[in-house]
Amino acid sequence: MGIAHVAHAELRVTDLEASRDFFTRVLGLFVSHEDDDHVYLRAWQDWDDHTLVLTRARVSGLEHVAWRVDGPAALGEFEAQLKRLGIETGWVEGGSGVSLGHGDALRFTSPAGIPTELFWEVERYVERDEKLASKLPSHPQRYTGNGVHPRRFDHVNFLVNDPQPEQEFWSEEMGIRHNYYITGDVGNGEQRLASWLAKTNLSHEIALMRNRDQSGSLLHHVAYYVDTADQMVRAATILADAGVKIEWGPAAHGTSGAIFLYCIEPSGNRVEVWSGGFLLFAPDWEPIRWDPSVSPLGLEMWGSDMPDTYLRYGTTLGAPAAAPQPA
Repeated sequence: MGIAHVAHAELRVTDLEASRDFFTRVLGLFVSHEDDDHVYLRAWQDWDDHTLVLTRARVSGLEHVAWRVDGPAALGEFEAQLKRLGIETGWVEGGSGVSLGHGDALRFTSPAGIPTELFWEVERYVERDEKLASKLPSHPQRYTGNGVHPRRFDHVNFLVNDPQPEQEFWSEEMGIRHNYYITGDVGNGEQRLASWLAKTNLSHEIALMRNRDQSGSLLHHVAYYVDTADQMVRAATILADAGVKIEWGPAAHGTSGAIFLYCIEPSGNRVEVWSGGFLLFAPDWEPIRWDPSVSPLGLEMWGSDMPDTYLRYGTTLGAPAAAPQPA
C-alpha cells in the first residue's frame, strides 16, 4: 500500500472566465476539457489528462488535492486504515464530472482539514490537435512557449495552525517522506513552523506552514515548474505586463534551493511559479532541521522581505467560508 505522487488539484474560482484567461493566456496551461462550470488544465509535459481543475463557485479555494496510489489494491487498504483512525471516507465515481480523466477515487479529509482524493486508474493525455502534436515520443505535446509556459504541475502548500501533527499524519499514516522543516520561537518556546514532504524524489510535493493568525487551515498555493532561472525572469515580466499581482519574488528558498515567484490569480488563489530545487534519492533520508539561527534563510536566502500576507493569507478548504484578502 502506498502513494505514488501528487496528481492534480481542483480550485474553486469566483470568476471562472477571468481565471481561465489567467491560467491559459498568461500562465500558459492548456485546456483538456471544459463545460459551463469547469475547466480542466495541464502543462505541456504533464502526462495525465489534467493537473488542475477550475470549478465555478461562490468562494475561492481548494475543493480537493488528488494523489495517485501505487496500485489498485492500495485504495481499499487506505480506506480500511483511515477508518481505523476514525477518519470518514467516501467514494467518487470516476470517468465523469470532476473525476473526468481518472478512475474511482477515495475521498477523505486530513486531520487539519485538507480535502484529499486517492485514485489508481488514470487516462493518459493524447494530443489530437495536429498543430500541438509533438514528433517526440517523450513529449505529450509540442512546446509552444506561449505565456509563462511551465513544464509540469509541481506541488501544493497549506497554512495550518500546527504543522507538526499534520506532518506526522502524512508521514506515518500516508507514507509521505518528511524532507525538511523549520523551527522558530513563537512566544512560548521553539515550535515547528513548517514542514515539506514528498513521495517522489522532488524536494516536496506537499508543504505545511504555520498560520500566523491561527485562523485554521487554508490553501496557501498550487505550484507549476519552469526549467531555468531565466524562464523565471521571463515569467515575472509576463505577469507584470498582464497586470497580475506579484506578491513575492523572484527570490530563492534556502530550504529547497529553488527560485520562486508568487502571484494571485483573478479569483484570489495564490499560484507559485518555481524552478530548481534539490532532488532526493537516499532511501534512508532523515529530515533536515532549520533552527531559528538560520530559518529566515530557509524562506528567503537573497535578502528580500517576506510580505505580511505570506503566512496569513490563503483561500478556503472544503466547505465555502469567508477568507481574508491580500493587502
